[in-house]
Amino acid sequence: MTLTPLASRSINRRRLVFTTAAAAALAPMLKLGSVAAQDDLVVTGVTDTAGLGDQNFNDLANAGGERAAEEYGVTWQVLESQNAADYIPNLTRAADESALTVAIGFLLTDALAEIAPAYPDKKFMIIDSVVEEDNVASVIFKEQQGGFLAGVVAGLLAGEERKVGVVGGIRIPPVVRYEVGFVAGVMSVAPDVDVIISYADSFEDPNLGKELTLAQYDQGANIVFPIAGRTGVGSFEAAKAKGEGFWVIAADADQSHLGPEHQLCAAAKRIDEAVVRVVGQVVDDSFESGVQNLGIDQDGIDLIAFHESVSDEVRSTVDAYKAAIVEGTVVPPVDDDTLASFEPVALDDAATAAGTPEATPAS
Repeated sequence: MTLTPLASRSINRRRLVFTTAAAAALAPMLKLGSVAAQDDLVVTGVTDTAGLGDQNFNDLANAGGERAAEEYGVTWQVLESQNAADYIPNLTRAADESALTVAIGFLLTDALAEIAPAYPDKKFMIIDSVVEEDNVASVIFKEQQGGFLAGVVAGLLAGEERKVGVVGGIRIPPVVRYEVGFVAGVMSVAPDVDVIISYADSFEDPNLGKELTLAQYDQGANIVFPIAGRTGVGSFEAAKAKGEGFWVIAADADQSHLGPEHQLCAAAKRIDEAVVRVVGQVVDDSFESGVQNLGIDQDGIDLIAFHESVSDEVRSTVDAYKAAIVEGTVVPPVDDDTLASFEPVALDDAATAAGTPEATPAS
């Protein structure tokens, strides 16, 4: 991957990342306004303000773009947004230069709703939100399913204090779905466990993430679920500071490289797969606008990267609930109202309905 500074552009951003199969050879010949050979199909991602290096949401989208570049021979580039004021100029530049523009995240919703109608002959994708335009593919995820499975693990493995935690970034709908799903999962296997919830109101502050996580550990939580982008990196720092017996359940991606001895598992959201899929649709001329809502049964959500200390019994319980979600026996809540009315399904009922061997939850 070649990193190409754009200091001479008037648009404010960190940098543009350019990727093709021959990027290293082509990069020296590039000029602004002509980022690839004329016959190339260009796809541009526009990040939210957390940018690349968040080791989470934006990095997943970038990984998908890089895979699409390898698989389809397209040119992939990324415009990073330093602040919200960058969204419209970055989306505008992307639309000018690209066949497909990928708006990475809910925070770009309003900006894309303004830009997409101005480019009716161009295609757009937005991740984690819906923009109702004829040229926009809106890809959202059933985060509540991943959050629920994470909550099952947290409830089963909660410590003696019977507390676990959630550290959120900004309480936007995808984060809410993770949060309420997690709470419902805990309720389903361990109704005596309390869930401590704190919000940083930022996706870009690892120091605050560490502070909030340490506070939850100090209140008796032994497991914390950070749904906070770059802010969530601080949760791993907190776990390492506290030492053995303090755990993190990662969100969106396997983040075990941040602390392999402290990641319990990861609620995976296949943002990379979604980007590859939509790029492929553009390449083969099968692009469709509208909403794609991806969950467990669409390979959009899963619980992965279990720590070796997680027993087969706990994993079997997760599998039972996963199957029950697919069957519709368990329907995780999606917001505060559906959480308030959620009635936990006992494990034996879920296992029986899903045709999965019963497993006894840990006490």
